[in-house]
Amino acid sequence: MTRQLIPAFAIILFLTSCSSMRPVNSKQPVIAGKGNSANTDKVQFLNDISTESTPPVLKYAAPKTQTSSKASLKEDHGSVTHAAAAVEKASATQLKYAILLDTEVESLDGDLLLDHVDEWYGTRYKLGGNSKAGIDCSAFVQAVYVSAFALTLPRTAREQYKASRIISSTELKEGDLVFFNTRGGVSHVGIYLQNNKFIHASTSQGVTVSDMYDPYYMRRFIGAGRIEKPEASNKIF
Repeated sequence: MTRQLIPAFAIILFLTSCSSMRPVNSKQPVIAGKGNSANTDKVQFLNDISTESTPPVLKYAAPKTQTSSKASLKEDHGSVTHAAAAVEKASATQLKYAILLDTEVESLDGDLLLDHVDEWYGTRYKLGGNSKAGIDCSAFVQAVYVSAFALTLPRTAREQYKASRIISSTELKEGDLVFFNTRGGVSHVGIYLQNNKFIHASTSQGVTVSDMYDPYYMRRFIGAGRIEKPEASNKIF
């Protein structure tokens, strides 16, 4: 009898132990807002993660070189029109000296001195000469000053230097004189025009335009001088 009750008692004990273990092994759903604080924080953290990424905003700035206002276009057009008009109205002498002086034609507009120096352009050099058959540097300067400014200068380069008011080379204006030492002392003179160019009677080329920055003349440059001119001629300078 007792042996028959032992298996039945074992079954009852096993069922009782399984029932007490069920809540521990069972999985219960976690509901947001309920349960312990650890589960709640974990759910909240997951809710804050966004699965959609926002693309960066690209800002396009047009290149400055490609943008131009109507005002600037009109200004450029006006400059081109003015330059074209100046070239159209320019005399043959102005066009010639714009090339020789490497400058714009409009900068020579109304330039009266060029007409006087151009009368002698290309005349051959002759020491002591004072005519179209041949002329030296100081005689050329003397002839131009008489015709352009009605001023009579001394005959030699040295005397013209003494008669001038010595100025800095940075003060040079059209019509000023530039002096050089080519044979000892003040021995050569020319008339400054513009853009570092001067016209003179060269021993090798006759009356021509040369550059102040030519190495030959830079080494021999002595100084610059200004002869005071009549008020009527100041507009040229």
